[in-house]
Amino acid sequence: MSQYPVYALQTQRHQTYVRGPQAVWRVLVVESGAGGREALVNGLRRCGHEVDCVETGGDALQVCEGHDIILLNLELPDMDGLEVCRGIRALCDVPLIAVISGGTELDRVLGLQAGADDCVVKPYGFRELAARMDAIMRRVHKQPQAERVVSHGHLNIDASLREVSVGGRGVEVTRKEFDLLYLLASHPGVVISRKRIMQQVWGDSWSRRTVDTHVSSLRGKLGSSDWIVTVRGVGFRIGEG
Repeated sequence: MSQYPVYALQTQRHQTYVRGPQAVWRVLVVESGAGGREALVNGLRRCGHEVDCVETGGDALQVCEGHDIILLNLELPDMDGLEVCRGIRALCDVPLIAVISGGTELDRVLGLQAGADDCVVKPYGFRELAARMDAIMRRVHKQPQAERVVSHGHLNIDASLREVSVGGRGVEVTRKEFDLLYLLASHPGVVISRKRIMQQVWGDSWSRRTVDTHVSSLRGKLGSSDWIVTVRGVGFRIGEG
């Protein structure tokens, strides 16, 4: 008998927070073990989800964006699972559940620190996994929507198009530079701590130097160091350019 019993999701109670009328998500399964992978994928599909499946960390990094939730087995044949978790979190904010074998407290802590939203320990039941997915998606979709276009003086940031301009001049920024600038500009007059920046932009798995490097790069691209103001000992706030 499979360790992944079929669990029929009660889609009616999910209608307040999923994108469509039913709780149907596009799930990425990252699993190298054939037996467990097949049972998990079949269970998810029986629940109505769209499932994509890859076997390696390299493939996971290539296709992680565009999914609603990721199930990542940290035991992979080509890369360290924690590094894959960090890599996914650097690329996107898709909710991620780490699947861990052994399951010591340290294993779970490392998974969460690497950017996972939750962890499950093998062997696990499909009902537990489905409940954890449900809880994560409920939290994600209850978060209030931020402004899609932020204007601050001559600085304009369009979150839908992920475009930045200063005085009508387009500014090419990286993914993380955009996320950092958008976070600051969305809170005018507010000092955003380094810790909050690392948590929201990098999943709390990067260093102080990473933040400083991106701030310095943004100042150069925006044409003035005054656009991002350093508040010593605390963090940064959006400036006047």
